[in-house]
Amino acid sequence: MVSNREPCLHERTASGIEMIRPASGLVTALEPIVRATRGIWVAHGSGSADRLVTDEKGRITVTPEDPQYTLRRVWMTKKEENGYYYSISNRALWPLCHIAYTRPFFSRDDWELYKTVNRRFCDAILDEVRGEPAVVFIQDYHLALLPRMLRNERPDLKLVHFWHIPWPNREAFRIFPWGEELLDGLLGNDILGFHIQYHCNNFMDTVDRGIEAMVDYEHFRIQRGGHPTYVRAFPISVDFQQIGRDTANSRVAENRQRFLRELGEEVLQTKLYVGVDRLDYTKGIAERIQGFDIMLKRYPDLVGKVTLLQLAAPTRMHLEEYRTVSDELDQRVDEINWRHQTDGWMPIRFLRAHHDYYSVLAAYGMADVLMVTSLHDGMNLVAKEFISARTDDEGVLLLSRYTGASRELPDALLVNPFDADEVADAMHRAFHMTERERKARMRRLRRNVRRNTIFDWGLRIFEELETVMPVEETV
Repeated sequence: MVSNREPCLHERTASGIEMIRPASGLVTALEPIVRATRGIWVAHGSGSADRLVTDEKGRITVTPEDPQYTLRRVWMTKKEENGYYYSISNRALWPLCHIAYTRPFFSRDDWELYKTVNRRFCDAILDEVRGEPAVVFIQDYHLALLPRMLRNERPDLKLVHFWHIPWPNREAFRIFPWGEELLDGLLGNDILGFHIQYHCNNFMDTVDRGIEAMVDYEHFRIQRGGHPTYVRAFPISVDFQQIGRDTANSRVAENRQRFLRELGEEVLQTKLYVGVDRLDYTKGIAERIQGFDIMLKRYPDLVGKVTLLQLAAPTRMHLEEYRTVSDELDQRVDEINWRHQTDGWMPIRFLRAHHDYYSVLAAYGMADVLMVTSLHDGMNLVAKEFISARTDDEGVLLLSRYTGASRELPDALLVNPFDADEVADAMHRAFHMTERERKARMRRLRRNVRRNTIFDWGLRIFEELETVMPVEETV
């Protein structure tokens, strides 16, 4: 397994070195596969104490007291991290691939750093496989050049790459200055996966018009330099059963009590609308808040009867685009609270902090309505986590049409997040939904997620790999 983000990091604390598991949908989804295969996970070592707990090659067993897999950390300088991760990955590729109307930023110097870091990942993987047959499972847009680098060094490796974010249409992609190089990198794979067929179609069209290759639309196969790459849709999911079991963990109850101390017990006397997001402009938090404001204006009888609880995890805050989003949200929340609040009731509670897994499960359990209003999202695992956590068959899911998840979850209340009036009406409908309808919808949602778990996702990918070539060993 290869990804930018590591499944666990080690930080210096007042009491010593502490291992922390990041609240990451990607990590939550992928770690069960690595555990099940006893594989090796290659990732960027970003924790302040990461180097102190690894061997000379950056390896550590996860976890030392209960060995399940090996983590191989890749190191980079601050300059490399800024160019590879913050600039090319998140100021260029991220806005390029999401229809959120934020202009991408391109820097030739940072592109060189992106290539340098991809080469470092390549060297670490080659060191781990040591000339043996292996399957390398690469994750996401941070490592687009890695497949070609590995293919050039080890043509026998089986390379699978999953692109977790949307793939834009060819006209949007054309503005990327190093598009041919990036496409060539991805075509080093044996299989390239996306969440939905629409993104597969966009990729095929982009290659067809953007680089010299044989594009076979009938079999969704691209031939470049004599090597075939199969483009497939594999909608990712979550560990449905484990999330359900984890809701009974005592730490969930403890976090519920912590929320109530912070928010006040009176919040339970209102319908609780919950959002769980990173502070990212693609997540539609501002659009969600605007819809909530319109609902209160349009239906004044709901004043004092509803609360919006937003858990917002700061991310990439030294980038101007993200600081601007954070500042604008603060201003908007203050305005709406000033406009609508009464003695003893505040309409929006905005908790800006990193919340761990059990805190998020507690929020899911408290939610009368879980709101996912992404402007554009490859899948969105928050929606599937919420469904998995609602073992009581309660709760309403309000879901953006522009998420991959909306294709699988028709029993959610589907909305266009750019239409604030539609969002407001859906929130109002959720408030008045009967228990019978809520439970019927949630049962169908849970059945859909149960039928396609993270293990089914992984199995389908590797079954497809076996179809195109035999698999001997997994990394």
